[in-house]
Amino acid sequence: MKKTISGLLFFFFLLSNSFSQSEKIKKYWKANLNHSIVWNVTAENKLPHSDNFEMDGKKVACIVYYSIDEKKKLTIKRDVIFPQLRTFVESWNEQWGKYRAYFRQSFQDDLLPRFSVGNNKFVLGEIDSVEIKGKISFFHKPADGIAVKRTLFPSMNERLFIEKWEMRNVSEKPIMVFAGNIKYETQQKGEKGMYHLTAYSDAPESKELLPGEMMSFGVYFAAGINDEKLTGFDLVLQEEQRNQFISEIESNLILETPDNTINTLFFFSKIRAAESLYETKMGLVHSPGGGNYYAGIWANDQGEYSSPFFPYLGYANGNLAALNCYKWFLKNKPDDFSPIISSWEMEGDLTCCGLDRGDAAMLAYGASHFALASGRKELALEIWQLIEWCLEYCNTRKNSEGVITSTSDEMEGRISTGGANLATSALYYGALRNASYLSRELGKFEYSKSLDIKITQMESSIEKYFGTTIDGLETYKYFEGNTTFRHWICLPLVMGIEKRKVGTIDALLNKLWTENGILVEYTPEVKEDAVFWDRGTLYALRGTFKAGAIDLSLEKLKAFSEKRLTGDHVPYVVEAYPENNMKHLSAESALYCRIFTEGLLGMEPTGFRSFSVVPVLPKSWDHYDFKNIRAFNSCFDVKVKRVKDEIELTVIQKEKTIYKGIVKSGSKVNIGLKD
Repeated sequence: MKKTISGLLFFFFLLSNSFSQSEKIKKYWKANLNHSIVWNVTAENKLPHSDNFEMDGKKVACIVYYSIDEKKKLTIKRDVIFPQLRTFVESWNEQWGKYRAYFRQSFQDDLLPRFSVGNNKFVLGEIDSVEIKGKISFFHKPADGIAVKRTLFPSMNERLFIEKWEMRNVSEKPIMVFAGNIKYETQQKGEKGMYHLTAYSDAPESKELLPGEMMSFGVYFAAGINDEKLTGFDLVLQEEQRNQFISEIESNLILETPDNTINTLFFFSKIRAAESLYETKMGLVHSPGGGNYYAGIWANDQGEYSSPFFPYLGYANGNLAALNCYKWFLKNKPDDFSPIISSWEMEGDLTCCGLDRGDAAMLAYGASHFALASGRKELALEIWQLIEWCLEYCNTRKNSEGVITSTSDEMEGRISTGGANLATSALYYGALRNASYLSRELGKFEYSKSLDIKITQMESSIEKYFGTTIDGLETYKYFEGNTTFRHWICLPLVMGIEKRKVGTIDALLNKLWTENGILVEYTPEVKEDAVFWDRGTLYALRGTFKAGAIDLSLEKLKAFSEKRLTGDHVPYVVEAYPENNMKHLSAESALYCRIFTEGLLGMEPTGFRSFSVVPVLPKSWDHYDFKNIRAFNSCFDVKVKRVKDEIELTVIQKEKTIYKGIVKSGSKVNIGLKD
């Protein structure tokens, strides 16, 4: 009996939609109102198509590579990584090999169980559709009366990756299904003992399926040390834990705008930012992922990008990981004012890289924001010495013109930065502002006054040293002698320095812009397929929204979000291209969310229980809402609504309106939360 597409998806409780095609962006996916994305493969004419994305738990990471050919047949490769299981490297290997010596293995489809239906070999039907929502599900059309759904996801707490199968009888007759399970085992000696790796399924050897009946089982990819048990996993429990995580992330820091693609990518970005947490000897830490960066912390990815985001999300494990990050950098700060180590990898055993990238400025900026947004004095006191040390370190690195010198920036020498670059000085400026608020909250009033003086001096020094005209635009040179536009010229806008905003916005959103966001550097002869790092785009949009380029920023954001969520490489923002081939590093997803909290809404912490906002509304929107913001040790909503030519701003805490007023677009409003 043949089933229609809608009939098949009904059995799996999925509503599929047709896809509209964009002239500029090759679209494959559609964002649904249930916060998932769906690819209607049945209607697809752009095949073959291949893609990959990452999913993580505390002890496992997996990059799922999938490909669908012209006949709509699916193949999957699972690159399963166990970050805490450090392996030995070959004697001839470069020292750098130790930094990526994770116990890992790729698994192809030849390890899947073999089935027969009656006396016939069962072959999976072609792909009907694919769905992603913190997991990835492949829906196969019926073959021999059996429709199959395969869902892949990581265990949240075990060294385990899972592929769940659901086989449903969609015929009108009973069907006998037989399974031939395959078990794979291997072992390898490593730093922590003998590592064991297994792949197996718990499919029943035989099962009669009545019409409409379904059976489910798991295919498990697990690793352990020495005698750890690697069988008997509870499939239902493992999926429940993943679902609970997704549900928790979905229910906090909710963004609701008139644009469903943006709403969905915001939700997906929360998942990616929050899932990349690993148990280590340093405690629970956040790491970038991407096949290369696990069980470690970096001054930029964790110290600057992701940690300040977690208080807004209110994810307890994320907040703990952020605190552990700052405490580890504090524990290992130099006794003198030599450069602080920029990263701690392999559970803190390996350090990198002996290069001052402006890491002290990154840490001071991120840690001071995190301390304020957390809303807890005792937490702030735990990391205050790190903030104070980092600020003083930067102060010792001022040159005669008053800007901060550093060997490089977070690009680590990939491109020239001179002796003093704009990123380091702008981050230091932002850190001074945050630390001024924080020190007042801690009763350090004289210190706060001294920081206020430095803020004024630093803003003046940035203008005098970096301010310039390039191609007729009043903007910034990235370093002395630089004559091209760079992505990090956005940072003064992010920090609230707007003197050169007109030319800088033009440079960012016109000169540097491509369909993949902004380039690292603009040269007229090389624009398409040149080097880009999404972090530059994410910071740039945060800055241009904040500086008042609302409608142009939204236009660029919509196009960028559509490409990352519904295009040919989904469903998250990426690290870079060509380096690392657009892997889905997790801290970049935190930066996507910060476009909205700190850019569109203009939210800045001013105390443990206070913040300011600068609400704006694009012309094409009549409202947007943030619900269940968890920052400042509280929970509150912020609603922005158009009222004629002005904005109605409402702040609700504990179901009580604590602020409601009509304000002009772009005007600052100070909000104090109730106890």
